[in-house]
Amino acid sequence: MISSQIKIHQKYGGVVPEIASRKHLEVISDVIEEAIKDANITLDDIDAIAVTYAPGLVGALLVGVSTAKALALSLNKPLVGVHHIRGHICANFIEHKDLQPPFVCLVASGGHSHIILVEDYTKFKILGQTRDDAAGEAFDKVARVLGLGYPGGPKIDAEAKKGNADFVSFKQVSFGKDNFDFSFSGIKTGVINYLHNLEQKNEPYNISDIAASFQKSVVEVLSKNLIAAAKKMGVDKIAIAGGVASNSALRSELELQKGKLKLYYPSPVYCTDNAAMIACSGYYEYQNKNFKDMTLNAIPYLSVE
Repeated sequence: MISSQIKIHQKYGGVVPEIASRKHLEVISDVIEEAIKDANITLDDIDAIAVTYAPGLVGALLVGVSTAKALALSLNKPLVGVHHIRGHICANFIEHKDLQPPFVCLVASGGHSHIILVEDYTKFKILGQTRDDAAGEAFDKVARVLGLGYPGGPKIDAEAKKGNADFVSFKQVSFGKDNFDFSFSGIKTGVINYLHNLEQKNEPYNISDIAASFQKSVVEVLSKNLIAAAKKMGVDKIAIAGGVASNSALRSELELQKGKLKLYYPSPVYCTDNAAMIACSGYYEYQNKNFKDMTLNAIPYLSVE
């Protein structure tokens, strides 16, 4: 059972927090009921209640946390709090039964861009992260100025397939050897300034070429830092997760590492925010008896470590 708000937010060019929270509240009971029905079980068959409590939009998180606490209390079941980024990483375990820690994972989405060492199923270490915009956020903003609409990631990806990725070079930011942090604000601003210059001169431009060039810049820095981090940590497995993990150019770039590194990524349906990844992370937290009590609250910002 999947309930998506994409069509609702498309008219605004991005997620509106207040609307997202209200829509969560409207559909959550029906989604739970349908999921139980589809699984052909009852609530009594459930061993624990897992819920995302951080990080994210606080209003939407509160809807889920409040519902989960009510269910756990009424059913007398353990309550498991799941970190959103840990959930994205665990999406890889759903389909790849052979994947075991340690490995290095790139988590790239609209709100996050992290390189994380997965030391164990519930033990994580940040190796690098964005210092400004997340990769997915940059995709959304560039798609907006190109007139492609929301969500930006899939729109840019589709448009880029028709363009020349070497048409223009947008500057990438590097923080030096053994530093795996990102910065996407400059790439995004570079695209905007490039377009403004052309528009001021009344010069035509090819949207596909600009989309492809922008995407190449982002993909190169994401893959370069991920590969460098894996080598630094001495691991032979890498994974990607989050909405940007669906990007075809990113997957193709990392596929070139096969033979040197083992690559894992989820199916597109498990890349965007979904309950299955939270359940998977919750399973490992449950095994370790990492339970929460009724004081659990929504936290908009929280480190994955």
